[in-house]
Amino acid sequence: MGRISYGLENKVALVTGGSRGIGLDLARRLLAEGARVVICARKPEGLEAAAQELGSENLLAVPCHVAQEEQVEGLYERIQEAHGRLDILVNNVGMNLLTPGLADTELALWQKIMDSNLTGSFLCARGAARLMRAQGGGKIINVSSTAAHRAAPPMGIYGIAKAAMEMMTKVLAAELAGENVQVNAVAPGMVKTGFSRPFWSNQDMHDQLTARIPAGRLAETGDVVEPVLFLASSAADYITGQTMVVDGGSSIV
Repeated sequence: MGRISYGLENKVALVTGGSRGIGLDLARRLLAEGARVVICARKPEGLEAAAQELGSENLLAVPCHVAQEEQVEGLYERIQEAHGRLDILVNNVGMNLLTPGLADTELALWQKIMDSNLTGSFLCARGAARLMRAQGGGKIINVSSTAAHRAAPPMGIYGIAKAAMEMMTKVLAAELAGENVQVNAVAPGMVKTGFSRPFWSNQDMHDQLTARIPAGRLAETGDVVEPVLFLASSAADYITGQTMVVDGGSSIV
């Protein structure tokens, strides 16, 4: 069966955390769709490597720490200068660290995880919303996690941040629906990326994880990319404020 086309030709899309993993593969697919793509990441060397790998004249790579307000403002200035609009934002940046229980967590660790997963997404969504309202529409897609839906103490702060992201999705959707801006989220389970390699590269742990997934396997990046592209397309114009769970059925058993 051929690849689905989402009708994203000449759309301008920003993918945060676009230098690796889901973000890199999403940028690749958006470029293949004919979109003009902006990727950002905190580390310039990783961003440069991603830009070389993607090798497209329709790609703009901008170093940006999304939790720093002035850097996000600079990112949107670059987008305005290069394209004059933004049609799609994918808030993909995230950080997942194994953490102690909340009663034993230092404030600095809490803030680091919250900044990466929530504050950065807020700042980028705020900038996108301002552009999209002015131009008459757009799509914001937040990458959440199934960790937002169940308590997992070793990933407790991450889960709290992602749960807050899903509420932010609903609030933004309600605020922007009348402006023709749709705001949705996808919530993957574990995805086979370099980020999660310590888990799935261990065969015993891999087998334990997949035993709880009715689909019988861990997600690949493409399993997340395709739902994001759908939500970014005109096919999802009447969908807003929703979180699409992408977990191979593990949440239903």
